[in-house]
Order: sequence, then structure tokens, then C-alpha cells
Amino acid sequence: QVQLVESGGGLVQAGGSLRLSCAASERTFSTYTMGWFRQAPGKEREFVAVIGRTGISTYYADSVKGRFTISRDNAKKTVYLQMNSLKPEDTAVYFCAAHTGPWLPSSDYMSRAWYPYWGQGTQVTVSS
Repeated sequence: QVQLVESGGGLVQAGGSLRLSCAASERTFSTYTMGWFRQAPGKEREFVAVIGRTGISTYYADSVKGRFTISRDNAKKTVYLQMNSLKPEDTAVYFCAAHTGPWLPSSDYMSRAWYPYWGQGTQVTVSS
């Protein structure tokens, strides 16, 4: 089965940066569409970013656009989330997720239900 493990979370001051990593277990990683979601206490899990199988196509939530960058290294079976200019409202548990197939125009890529595989999350805390 697909196993995803996030790392790189921590405590950072507002305006700082963090880089999250998500390592996948399967050698078919290059066929997966990968996403990042986040969940703050008492709130629903929300979409952050998505990246296509080749790493060319990406899309971001408006709240992080221009500050976060999603990327992937298929040889390392890893997806990354570079987070710059962090704000206190970015504080959340960040999850990576995998969809075992392509990202098409009709794909509901912002929905949690579209991703059957999830990591257990890594905590990001941004202090003001």
C-alpha cells in the first residue's frame, strides 16, 4: 500500500520559512498526483497545493499563493512544500496526500475525497 511520511515541521517566527517533505513508499510514485492539505485545531482540513505527475502543473490555494511552492523529485519519491513569509494563520498540521492517477481538468483536486492516501501529518507553528 501507499505510505506517506511527512517531515520538516516545527516552530518558526512570522516572516520565516520552512520546507516540508513527504516521502512515499511505492516505486510507482511518479504516476501519482500529490497534494498538501492543512488542518488547524477545531477546523476542517483544507487544500493548500497540488502538483501533477511530472511536476510541471501546480495549483495553490489563494491563501498561500505567492508564498508557498510545491515541488517533487520522482527519483527520490518525495514531494516538497517550501513555505516562505509564514504567517500565524499558517499554523496547522500539514498533511501530504496521494491520488494514484493523473490530474485532469475534470479532477476534483481540491477535495479531500479525491486523495485516498494520506500521511499522518507534521505540525507547523508560526508565532507572531
